[in-house]
Amino acid sequence: MFKKVAFIGAGSMAEAIIAGLAKESRLVEKKNIYVTNHQNDARLQELQDTYGITAIRGNDAVIQDAEIIVLSMKPKDLMNAVMEIKDLVHEGQVVVSVIAGATAEHIARLFGKDVPVIRTMPNTSAMIGYSATALSKGEHATDEQLQQAVALFETIGSAIVVDESEMHGVTSISGSGPAYFYFMVEAMEKAAEEVGLRPEIAKDLINQTIVGAGQMLKETREAPGVLRKNITSPGGTTQAGIETLASEHFQEAVISCVKRAYSRSKEMETEN
Repeated sequence: MFKKVAFIGAGSMAEAIIAGLAKESRLVEKKNIYVTNHQNDARLQELQDTYGITAIRGNDAVIQDAEIIVLSMKPKDLMNAVMEIKDLVHEGQVVVSVIAGATAEHIARLFGKDVPVIRTMPNTSAMIGYSATALSKGEHATDEQLQQAVALFETIGSAIVVDESEMHGVTSISGSGPAYFYFMVEAMEKAAEEVGLRPEIAKDLINQTIVGAGQMLKETREAPGVLRKNITSPGGTTQAGIETLASEHFQEAVISCVKRAYSRSKEMETEN
């Protein structure tokens, strides 16, 4: 069990992870989850009131004695944030980054010391314990420290170790992935309204359909093409819908979406 986990940055990703950790407290007690940000006191108070964690101003108090320090600010704020805390962080602490596009080597170089860095890419489903998180270790991190980070992220969903070279692909698939599904659900809700379904009924049906499809993929281990064909009767409603998606180049649009997110992740690496 960790005595203290510190979050530098209090945005949506930090909140998602904090929410998951606070709900599943077998690795760290809620009061020992610390968070700070640059200037938004109201946001800190909101997180403390909501999750029962310790949200305070002041890097010293947050970082002191923390076994894991989670960097969860916006990519553009990474350099300034590290400059503010670099003298407080020592090589016995593990720095965990959830920042898209920032390599472990780059982060260690910003600290100017051989600090162990674990690069991660969770997603916001961490808030309900369903994150898909990928992790890779930097040069100065040990396998034991990597496994500690894996254990931490397993409290908020699944965790898998990958080579850092795969992180751009991870970012474009699972990091950004939930938003793609939400975007599709938005479209389905609009379509439901146009065909006469009441919004509250449509919402429940769509949500459960998404959950059920995910569980079918996970539990049956069947290929998605097989599952699709199993419910696509010749001349039926599903075939009519699928044919329309194909005519609108749905798969090509999804592939282009993922590839553009992948490219943007690589661009962000050069910007940090």
